[in-house]
Amino acid sequence: MKEYNVIQYGAKGDGTTNDAFAIQHAIDDCARNGGGRVVLQSGKVFYSDSIRLRANVDLHIQKGARLKATGNIDGYIRPNKLINDPKTALIGNPVTGKPSFVFIYGFEADNCSISGEGTIDANGHAFVQRKDRYYVTGDFYPRPTVMYVEKSNHITFKEFTVVDAPFWTLHPAGCDDVLIDRIRILNDLDVANSDGIDPDHCSNVRILGCHVTCADDCICLKASKGNAEYGPCENIVIDGCTLVSTSAAIKIGTEGVGDFKNVIVSNCVISKSNRGLSIQIRDGGCVENVTYSNIIIETRRFCPDWWGTAEPIVLTTFNRDENTKSGTIKNIRFFNVTAKGENGVLIHGNAENIIEDITFENCQIQLNRTSKWDCGLYDL
Repeated sequence: MKEYNVIQYGAKGDGTTNDAFAIQHAIDDCARNGGGRVVLQSGKVFYSDSIRLRANVDLHIQKGARLKATGNIDGYIRPNKLINDPKTALIGNPVTGKPSFVFIYGFEADNCSISGEGTIDANGHAFVQRKDRYYVTGDFYPRPTVMYVEKSNHITFKEFTVVDAPFWTLHPAGCDDVLIDRIRILNDLDVANSDGIDPDHCSNVRILGCHVTCADDCICLKASKGNAEYGPCENIVIDGCTLVSTSAAIKIGTEGVGDFKNVIVSNCVISKSNRGLSIQIRDGGCVENVTYSNIIIETRRFCPDWWGTAEPIVLTTFNRDENTKSGTIKNIRFFNVTAKGENGVLIHGNAENIIEDITFENCQIQLNRTSKWDCGLYDL
């Protein structure tokens, strides 16, 4: 594989010089020449504005190298271009559009990848401020997404570490054949909306051997309105992950204008989380054929500002509003699930919003209070 060293393109790697032009020049040259590997060298800190991935290019961050996002919002790619207008950015509402700001962006970048054992420092604390002792948030919404790759097939993310995301960390949308392998996401547990991995309208996704610590969902399958031109979220395998979250460790929804089907979650350990396994349907999309097996869950309540009340398992479907009928949840299997925490299983539907064909086999739920917060509640 041909390699392109960003130092040879003028990058300084001194942690203060903006190396975006050199990194992008190397990526573009690599793509023009048919592909290869763009290398960020060990022992360097590459401070950078947004960069754009290209087809057939592997962005390789060597062990000991650090790619640090700029703290200047004007240096970010804007796929959406609309922000701070309630009619377009939907400020304060669940994310339904494409990201407004992105640090690492790919569009129609088939066969692209990010690899290496280095670190992506998303510089999230440049965009947030403390609200109280339990959480921080920003002055605008949504804040920058760390990695957003859209309409790109046969893509790979492997072995690197991400720290300090200001918002969603890894968001593939409308992609087929996605491999997410042994990455670490180490976000602070008080940064609101710092999701870990959010496959959105994606198919044939494998999330394997990852460790994710974040405030908000660690792994969340989406079918957002903003990417509704793409198909369902289907054929998903999540295996061998360790997860900690102040919301849900593994969730389907709530953004779900499309369907979710054929999902296998296995051999995962969830600890110190506000929710364990969650399916939350509020839009027209349906969930079908999901299997959870060999899962260990430990839940605890965080402060009431966070989502959930320490439920190890949650299945809910109800209308987002009077104009939106939520979809059905059916054929969900739980095998060999052991849970210990401050709440029990919550299943909530009705004659209009249907939940059916749910199986629990060899599942153990133990109630055990460990936090100072009120117990016996539920959060819809």
